[in-house]
Amino acid sequence: MKQTWTAVLIAGLVSVSACESFLDVNTNPNGPQSVSANLYLPPMLHWMVTSPQFDGRFVGHYAQEWYSTSTATSPASTWGKMGYDPGSDNGAQQWRDVYWSLGQNLIDMNTKAEAEQRWDLLGVGMILKAWGWQVLTDLHGEIIVKEAIDQTRTRFDYDSQQYSYQEVERLLDSAIVLLQRTDGAVDASYLGVGDKIYNGNRTKWLKLASGMLALTLNHYSNKASYDPARVIRLVDSSFTSNADDPLLAYPCTSTDFADCNFWGISRNNITLYRQTQFIVGLMNGTQFGGTVDPRMSRMLAIDSANTTYRGLDVNASGFGALTAPQRPRNFFGYVAQPSPSSPSRYIFADRSKLPVMTYAELQFIKAEAALKSGNAALARTAYLEGISSHIDFVNARNLDAGQTPSQITAAEKATFLADTNIVPATVTLSHIMSQKFIALWGWGHNELWMDMRRYHYTDPDGGVQVFRGFTPPTALYADNVGKLVQRIRPRYNSEYVWNRDALDAIGGLATDYHTTALWITEK
Repeated sequence: MKQTWTAVLIAGLVSVSACESFLDVNTNPNGPQSVSANLYLPPMLHWMVTSPQFDGRFVGHYAQEWYSTSTATSPASTWGKMGYDPGSDNGAQQWRDVYWSLGQNLIDMNTKAEAEQRWDLLGVGMILKAWGWQVLTDLHGEIIVKEAIDQTRTRFDYDSQQYSYQEVERLLDSAIVLLQRTDGAVDASYLGVGDKIYNGNRTKWLKLASGMLALTLNHYSNKASYDPARVIRLVDSSFTSNADDPLLAYPCTSTDFADCNFWGISRNNITLYRQTQFIVGLMNGTQFGGTVDPRMSRMLAIDSANTTYRGLDVNASGFGALTAPQRPRNFFGYVAQPSPSSPSRYIFADRSKLPVMTYAELQFIKAEAALKSGNAALARTAYLEGISSHIDFVNARNLDAGQTPSQITAAEKATFLADTNIVPATVTLSHIMSQKFIALWGWGHNELWMDMRRYHYTDPDGGVQVFRGFTPPTALYADNVGKLVQRIRPRYNSEYVWNRDALDAIGGLATDYHTTALWITEK
């Protein structure tokens, strides 16, 4: 598969004309330069699920999903204070993967699929391209779209976020049309060769396209053009249960652990991270009238003394004032780093599956849209379904890899859903968004942070905040100049090294560029 220099990597211009004839006679028959279109798909699907987890180490600090206890400056003292790491590619894995890992490979796959009338594969390709522009513009704001994979250029101009959103919508509309086609060379078995998520099931990919479009259009909640009715229709055209969730399995058989869950013990990417007071407060009864969430003991980690659940103070260093027995265990459930073969918990096991999006997530999107449209009854129904299906999701993930937490019983689930502190007669925005946070905690970092910025982190909802109990750090990163973070700076080793002129044109060289509000979050 080809990969070409794009906006992500421009290390220089090298003349290759002298060696072209030599290369022509040294084609490797065991490493073909042209491959079947469906064989491009597996690595791209891997990165669609896994790449957001790489960046989640940092985005998760912005949204206070977790906090690092490392004594190093990053991420606690930079990202944990809503800042960034100067001169570093931290927080730009999705930038790399959209422009490089997918990049020319995705163009080649789509070109071949179209030529061969493989409309199902082309539809999946359109989803991948839409996903890429969606995650990049939500993280970085202005991005490079029109000139992104132009091999004739060494400088790449940025496009507005408004244009990026229009392109995402166009691509997903195209995917929906393509995935409805049954003519040409549409073939589930051919698609299934490379489809490691849905095994060639075109109908499920169609549902995912609708769900992704619902998410995209729901981000317009601050705009006059926001259409909650269309968001609801798209959700209703999407997943019908957790069985439709697009999950990637991690076999974890490679000696370098590259095929293991990014959050698993073997990858050792989150061993020093701990849960925050914010997420604990959403689940231990603090923010919901004293009702303890049964998911807490299956998702979060108990303290070292095995007595209660505590979270870290984001304004403290390391464990802060917590004594050794009070300190929360790591997400695998241990006081110290466990051996790679040890059992783990929830999505933090080597073979735990991770989703692109979930049925529960879409139900919370529907609930938000219904509430904004004035349909309180529908909002409550979707909200209830969101919590219920996420409880089932938690149980399923705690069976993926022999994890230790017990299953949430039917009785526990029924009691929790009947509690009026959790599901009152009329649900509010703070109910919906706070419970959505729980449902996406640990994996849905991009959407969680977008939600927080859409509601300006601390917007009020009656007598409470939209995100109950969330408090920004009191001492922000110095470059913020007292402002909360709104975007991640583009990838350092492409943009700040090789594309500075284009970056300067959008104000990207300013030290406080990461505090510039996104177009999509403004009214």
